[in-house]
Amino acid sequence: MREYDKFYIDGAWVAPDQPNSFDVVNPTTEQVAGHIALGDSADVDKAVAAARKAFGSWSTTSVAERGDVLDAIVAEYDRRAGDLAAAVTEEMGAPAKLAKNAQVAMGHAHLATAREALRSYPFEEQRGGTLLVREPIGVCAFITPWNWPLNQITAKVAPALATGCTMVLKPSEVAPFTAYIFAEILDAAGVPAGVFNLLGGDGPTVGAALAAHPQVDMISITGSTRAGVAVAEAAAPTVKRVHQELGGKSPNIILDDDSFARGVKLGVASVMQNTGQSCNAPTRMLVPAHRMQEAMDIAKDAAEKVTVGDPTGEVKMGPLASQAQFDKVQGLIQQGIDEGATLVAGGTGRPDGIDAGFFAKPTVFANVNNEMTIAREEIFGPVLSILPYESVDEAVEIGNDTDYGLAAYVTGSDLDQVRTVASRLRAGQVNLNSTPVDFTAPFGGYKQSGNGREWGDKAFDDFVETKAVIGYQPAD
Repeated sequence: MREYDKFYIDGAWVAPDQPNSFDVVNPTTEQVAGHIALGDSADVDKAVAAARKAFGSWSTTSVAERGDVLDAIVAEYDRRAGDLAAAVTEEMGAPAKLAKNAQVAMGHAHLATAREALRSYPFEEQRGGTLLVREPIGVCAFITPWNWPLNQITAKVAPALATGCTMVLKPSEVAPFTAYIFAEILDAAGVPAGVFNLLGGDGPTVGAALAAHPQVDMISITGSTRAGVAVAEAAAPTVKRVHQELGGKSPNIILDDDSFARGVKLGVASVMQNTGQSCNAPTRMLVPAHRMQEAMDIAKDAAEKVTVGDPTGEVKMGPLASQAQFDKVQGLIQQGIDEGATLVAGGTGRPDGIDAGFFAKPTVFANVNNEMTIAREEIFGPVLSILPYESVDEAVEIGNDTDYGLAAYVTGSDLDQVRTVASRLRAGQVNLNSTPVDFTAPFGGYKQSGNGREWGDKAFDDFVETKAVIGYQPAD
């Protein structure tokens, strides 16, 4: 049983203002796995005050000093990698291999990528007689989700530390254990007191207080579009920077050529990874109408080969992260059936042989049209919708017909055609032919998928203010 009844504020573990214990449930067993304390506005004030006090000194450190701190964090993070992986599996159900090779590995990658970007980031740039100076924006508040907890924590903390910001982190109360271990890592690495602070809490209380706080200069949230809107509304009166990585309903256009079978198979696998709980999952697969049956056969076979079960074992897919998520996914699968989509694989209920835990079936719908609920709403579960198109122009039109614009995917043998299709898709990141992830590539969305970018050197831009010093170099 994990017990985290304190917050990490100003370099120490301190008791909350008021006792308020919260049960953290293991989604595999549906049993309580531990407890955290939930904070309130008084705790937010303490954490923000600590970050504000620390900003004066941390913001003036050299690039070399901040680089040394990042090096120490990476070393300590790697030392605790096993603890982090076990916590991810326990708190949100990621299979052990995925927890180790993706969930934890991505955290390392973001820290290491930020360390490398710091070596060459242009904090000062002279243009004629004017000096452009990029300075840390100030105190940052971070609200992170339960689906890729370490990925999202490090994608925010790493560039903030690198640019000289101080911060307060509120992880999801659904999957908080990794955040507490991460705080232990930063403490052991020697991050100065007050630079990084951690609070437990829910969105309506701690999240809202952070967003509205007058001493917070930037609020960054990864979560649903609904949550992002709420944060922006709370932040508006103080005119702070609002940085959002929100929902997605990503199109995956499979072109009509000899890469078709591979594209369908990999598309199914990508949706089912992390039990479909990825904001950039390619959940709308677009295939040529005359190849719909072929796509159905390939997708059915691929989905039925996805093993589901205890994530501590050798399975491809674990449970959904919570009862609320399970109920949402079940409801949307039933809605797809009710609206007339063809159920190719899966369906409602738990997989055969599983009678406990928040497990869902790998589900594929075909003959979906873009007006159906399952094609419009972010399901955030292992559910793929296959839509037909008559021409590439129509595929692009359907792909862009969404409120979201986080990611898009194109598969085809003709690279020129693939590139042309990619250029027409309105999304922040477009993946061609299932290329492995690039941690230096900016990640973020168009439209209701958010504002700003994470990952690599482009993430630094969102954590700095630009000052123009005119007359820095007087004219001769």
